Amino acid sequence: MGKGMRWDSKPLSLHYKHNHIFVKFGVSILLLGLAFRLFSSDSIRISSVLEETHTPPLAEAEPKTESPVVSQPIQPPLTSLFPENETQTSEIVAEKCDIFMGDWIADESGPAYTNESCHVIEGHQNCMSNGRPDSGYLYWRWNPWNCKLPRFNSERFLDLMRNKSWAFIGDSISRNHVQSFLCILSQFRFERSLQVRKREERNTGDQSLHLLYFRVVEQAVEVYHDEEYRSKRWHFPSHNFTLSVIWTPFLIKAAIFEDLNGVSSSEIQLYLDKLDEKWTEQYKDFDYAVIAGGKWFLKTAIYHENNNITGCHYCPGKNLTELGFDHAYRKALQLVLNFITSNDHKAFVFFRTTTPDHFENGEWFSGGNCNRTMPFKEGEVDMRDTDTIMRDIELEEAEKAVEVGSGNGVILKLLDTTRLSVLRPDGHPGPYRQFQPFAKDKNAEVQNDCLHWCLPGPIDSWNDLLMELVVNGEKYR
Repeated sequence: MGKGMRWDSKPLSLHYKHNHIFVKFGVSILLLGLAFRLFSSDSIRISSVLEETHTPPLAEAEPKTESPVVSQPIQPPLTSLFPENETQTSEIVAEKCDIFMGDWIADESGPAYTNESCHVIEGHQNCMSNGRPDSGYLYWRWNPWNCKLPRFNSERFLDLMRNKSWAFIGDSISRNHVQSFLCILSQFRFERSLQVRKREERNTGDQSLHLLYFRVVEQAVEVYHDEEYRSKRWHFPSHNFTLSVIWTPFLIKAAIFEDLNGVSSSEIQLYLDKLDEKWTEQYKDFDYAVIAGGKWFLKTAIYHENNNITGCHYCPGKNLTELGFDHAYRKALQLVLNFITSNDHKAFVFFRTTTPDHFENGEWFSGGNCNRTMPFKEGEVDMRDTDTIMRDIELEEAEKAVEVGSGNGVILKLLDTTRLSVLRPDGHPGPYRQFQPFAKDKNAEVQNDCLHWCLPGPIDSWNDLLMELVVNGEKYR
C-alpha cells in the first residue's frame, strides 16, 4: 500500500505539474488569442480607415460624363489626394491659431489645377503657356504654424454656397484672385486608387498613370462682362451660385485717364468723400464679398472733398498741398468700412490686405525684374515701406470696423494675405506676362510683371484661407 502510494505520488505529482503546465499553456493561448483579436480588429479598423481616407471610391473617381483631363507637369506622389482626411475642416484646425502666420513648405502634389485644365486664365497670368521654363514655384503650399490648413474642397464649397452669391471687389489683383477661385471651383482633382492604377498599367502598359486627373465639378457660365472685360459675372447653374468681380481700383469715386497699358494722359481725380457706385449699388445682391484696395493709391492723384480740391499725391508743379497716399487710403477705407458696418444688408465680408510686389533693380517702368525661383524664408525679407504703411492703416481701420460691425450684426473678417505673399518672389509672371518673350532675342529687354501672380501659383493658397474662414468663421471672430 505504501509502495502503491509512493508509486501513485509520482504520477500525482506529475499530473499536478502537467495540469499546471496545461493551465499556463491554456492561459498563454488565451492571451495570445485575445492579443491577436485586438491586433486584428485594430488592423482591420486601421486598414478600413486608410482605405476610406486614402483610396477614393471608384464611383467618385470615375467621371460620369466627362473624360478626365491629364495634365503635365503635375506629378504627385503615389499617395492619395485625401491624406489626413482633409475635408474634415472643423476638426483639424486648432482652436488657437493664426492661419496667416506660417511658412511655405514643399508640396509634391502640386496645385489644384493646371493651366491646361482651367480655361479662364488670362494670357498675362498664364506663365506656363507663355514659356516660363521653371515649374518649381508650383510645388509649395502655405503652412500655418500650430495648425492644419486643409485644401480647398470645390464640391463641398459649392454645396455650401447653393443659392448664394459672391463678389470680389477691387483692382486687377482681385481679378487675378477670382480667376484662381474659378479654376479651383470648376474642377475636382483626384488620383486613381492604387488597385485601379495597377490594373490600368497592366492593361495599357502605361507607367505614367500616377498623374493627376481633373474632373469637372461644374463649369461656370459667363453671363456678363463690361466693355473692357474688367468686371465680369459667372453662374454655376446646378448650384444657382453666382460669382462676380467688380473692377473698382480705388473703391471710391475716381476719374481715371489711363489706357489698358497703364499709360496716363492726365492725373487721376479722386473723390475722398464719395464711394464708387459701381459696387455699392450691387452690394445688396451679395451674400459674401471680398474687398481690397492698395497699389492704385500710389499713383499721381488730385484729391477732392466737399466739391473742392484739397490736395494731391505726387503732383509737383501743381501748387497743391502734398497730402500723401496714406491720407487718401485711410479716408477711403474709413468710407468703405463705414458703409459695410452700417448697411442694412448684412453680408459676410472679407477685407483683404495689400498685395506686395517684388520688383528688384528698378520698378515696372524702369527695368525692374523678379527672377527668383524660390520662396523667401522667415527673416530673409522685409516689407517695403509703402506696403508697411498701407498694411498698418488696414489693420487699424479694420480693427475698429470689426468692433462696430459685430454690434450691428455684420460679419467682417480680415483676410491678411500680405505677409505670406511677401515670402513668394518666385510666383510672378515676370517677363512671361507675354507669350515667348525671348523667342526672337534671348537678350531682349522685356517689361516684367512682379505684382500679379502666375496661375496656378501662390495666390491659390488665398482660397484655402477663404474656405477655412467660411467653414470655421466663428473661430476667427
